[in-house]
Amino acid sequence: MPDTAPTPRRVLMLGATGTIGRATVAALAARGHQVVCFTRPGAQGDPRRGLPEGVEIRTGDVTDAGSLAHDGFRGERFDAVVSCLASRTGAPRDSWAIDHKAHSDALAAARAAGVAQFVLLSAICVQKPDLEFQRAKLAFEDELMKSGLTWSIVRPTAFFKSLSGQVERVKQGKPFLLFGDGRLTACKPISDADLGAYIAECLDDPARQNAILPIGGPGPAITPLEQGEMLFGLLGKEPKFKHVPVAMMDVIITVLSTLGRVSPKLRAKAEFARIGKYYATESMLVLDPATGQYDADATPEAGTETLRDYYGRLIRGEETVDLGEHAMF
Repeated sequence: MPDTAPTPRRVLMLGATGTIGRATVAALAARGHQVVCFTRPGAQGDPRRGLPEGVEIRTGDVTDAGSLAHDGFRGERFDAVVSCLASRTGAPRDSWAIDHKAHSDALAAARAAGVAQFVLLSAICVQKPDLEFQRAKLAFEDELMKSGLTWSIVRPTAFFKSLSGQVERVKQGKPFLLFGDGRLTACKPISDADLGAYIAECLDDPARQNAILPIGGPGPAITPLEQGEMLFGLLGKEPKFKHVPVAMMDVIITVLSTLGRVSPKLRAKAEFARIGKYYATESMLVLDPATGQYDADATPEAGTETLRDYYGRLIRGEETVDLGEHAMF
């Protein structure tokens, strides 16, 4: 936490309607910042899309540099840009359009508007970039660090939402799916609210400025096997697992990649399968460049809410999760 009370800022927020975006907007507003959210038009149902009262909502096209400047900044003064914007699918075209170009355009518009600070939500997986969305994120991170603005790059380990895809299947009596023995990977998941608060505090905490910030929730690190055991325990069920060989994913990737030479749809599915394999085999923890090993002890922690707390609320029906493009099971 910063040593001093937050200095109120005028903040342009990108990616405000995602789960982490909404939590970050709430954290910024709670700290007294004046928040302007630049969102997509055409929202149905709740016109505020879950955003708190008191924040301003402007609509436009984040992939259009002209719209960013005209509909977003509007020639007005802002102190900072905070972005939780990310591609929905991780597909190469979407990644370079959103994770790189939209951010690059936003940075240019911010500099033209005299913005002094930019806080970016990235991902810890860019430490070992094997996928196009990771390369796209790194390309913008490099631009941001060279921009001359005060910057913060937040790289969370894992979100509660991303670890919730099997809650319903376990509730229905189905086995929890594991790749390999379920101990191939580990992470320190962080809640939306805790991550939103961490991002908001970057505006005023000098220790989080001009820095790359890997961050997880309260430890210890947890494996997929432990996640499954936790779910069964909370449900009062006998643990039941189904082990999926990682090699099976290689077969799927090979088939889809071959068919993808003639089908853009299958080419996108192949990339999605590659993303799935990556998360099934790589830990979301700080990577030690000297040893090439993931280090749970070196992975910083923030917040107080645990994955067990979140699973409990899902099971009791106190919270729901819409996985959308993140659904894998």
